[in-house]
Amino acid sequence: MGKAAKGGKKLPSAPLAAKKSAKKNPLFEKAPRNFRLGGDIQPKRDLTRFVKWPKYVRLQRMKRVMLMRLKVPPAINQFSMAIDKNQASNVLRLMKKYMPETREAKKARLVEMAQHKKDGQETKSKKPQVVKYGLNHVTTLVENKLAKLVVIAHDVDPIELVCWLPALCRKKDVPYCIIKGKSRLGQLVHKKAVSCVALTSVSKEDQKDLETLSANFKAQFNDNAEVRRRWGGGIMGIKSQHVTQRREKAIQIEQAKKLGLQIA
Repeated sequence: MGKAAKGGKKLPSAPLAAKKSAKKNPLFEKAPRNFRLGGDIQPKRDLTRFVKWPKYVRLQRMKRVMLMRLKVPPAINQFSMAIDKNQASNVLRLMKKYMPETREAKKARLVEMAQHKKDGQETKSKKPQVVKYGLNHVTTLVENKLAKLVVIAHDVDPIELVCWLPALCRKKDVPYCIIKGKSRLGQLVHKKAVSCVALTSVSKEDQKDLETLSANFKAQFNDNAEVRRRWGGGIMGIKSQHVTQRREKAIQIEQAKKLGLQIA
């Protein structure tokens, strides 16, 4: 029985499937590209790292790196701690209400006054409440304690022009703040850029806003000893950081070994 089962009928093998040959379209021939010399055009790659940048770009990049590496004294470093976006918008909103008149407006006003004078009419004009600008002007206002709020730009170049102004404001007990962008201050007074601006007086409806801002900035800048003590910079490159970390780790291991020997 077993032998009969072994030598049973063999099943017929499945017929071979007919191979379908893909028809070649003569219009679309396969032409592999050759990127060797004198061959096809090379594909576009990101060559940013290999570009020879203009000298001014290289200089500003090197300056940025150098400023990160060097240790920055507190007198200079305080300009990196500017007010945030919300505070800046509040300050600028208040300042915009007291923008000085443009040249055209001033000319029109003087012509009108001259015309009144010619007609024999009396012209009574009130002293306008406007933003004061210009480094010498603002300094005089601070020295005479006439300024109610001083706003200094963080990117004045050279920084030595204004690095003493916060100390003067603290000495005269005048609230000050540091804002990002000298061009934003320039827009307030119809100039390209301004190093600092000051408010001497505001109308009654804005008095409360001015007092709030002054109180906040006094706590944040005038009475903040951290601003006068914190050094900046000293941030090394990633390779230098790794080397320092390895060195510190080796020192820690060495100390651990010594302690282990002492205990034993």
